[in-house]
Amino acid sequence: MAHSHEHSHGNAGENNYSRAFALGIGLNIAFVAVEIIYGLIANSSALLADAGHNASDVLGLVFAWTASRLATIKPKGKYTYGLRKTTILVSILNALLLFGAVTAIGWDAVAKLYDPEPVAGTPVMIVAAIGVVINTLTALLFMKGQKEDLNIKGAFLHMAADAGVSLGVVVAGLLINITGLQWIDPITSFLIIAVILWGTWNLFTDSVDLALDAVPKQIDVDKVRDFLLSQKGVQNVHDLHIWAMSTTKVALSVHIITSVQTDSSFIKEIQQSLHEKFNIGHTTIQIEFGSVLKDCCTNCN
Repeated sequence: MAHSHEHSHGNAGENNYSRAFALGIGLNIAFVAVEIIYGLIANSSALLADAGHNASDVLGLVFAWTASRLATIKPKGKYTYGLRKTTILVSILNALLLFGAVTAIGWDAVAKLYDPEPVAGTPVMIVAAIGVVINTLTALLFMKGQKEDLNIKGAFLHMAADAGVSLGVVVAGLLINITGLQWIDPITSFLIIAVILWGTWNLFTDSVDLALDAVPKQIDVDKVRDFLLSQKGVQNVHDLHIWAMSTTKVALSVHIITSVQTDSSFIKEIQQSLHEKFNIGHTTIQIEFGSVLKDCCTNCN
């Protein structure tokens, strides 16, 4: 019986975007302040809704940045995996904060729908247009890395969606100027809420799945099993487990039954292939040499 363990130590995804996080947070904090001030002046629930959404994004960026830094801390004491899973916990926290923001936005929009108040369409358009620029610039900061790092991709998609939401507010201001219909403002708030809820629900369910050690959705466990069974000399596999150590790191452990004696190069090749084909970088493989076990693994998970 042989056992081998391997994992990659690279943290490029966490370390290379500190400047992007800092710049994105700074830009969005300044813009949220502008939106709140002019939202109150213009009496626009849509503008305040967008400010609430962007404020939650600022918190999200802060938490994501903090978690990515914590994830680089080496294992110590009782934290034998380090603090990598803080990225998952932060994702759940961000989702809960967004749900809270949606409740506040909806309450204000309902009140203004039943009791419409004059809205200054032009200031709404100008401030929201600034938001389109700010959110687009922030999204571009993460554009390069979003193809390699799921965490960075999440930041990119979120900010890109925010640019679209701000563009919707611009359209609302224009329609108010053209038609004079004040109910367009709260209706736009409800559309913004729908966008937030759609993205937040996906974020929440995905984060809960990762927290419960479900197989990450980008990995097909059956394909992993078939790959392992296709290796020369492999008769069977059992106790196959795949889980997320963080939002960017995936781990695997498995017992492989072989009909031939193997050496360290056999395991090394499998580990390398798992990393290249499935982006699984933390693997523990135990080799069992002998005939296929028929009964002893009946209750194996």
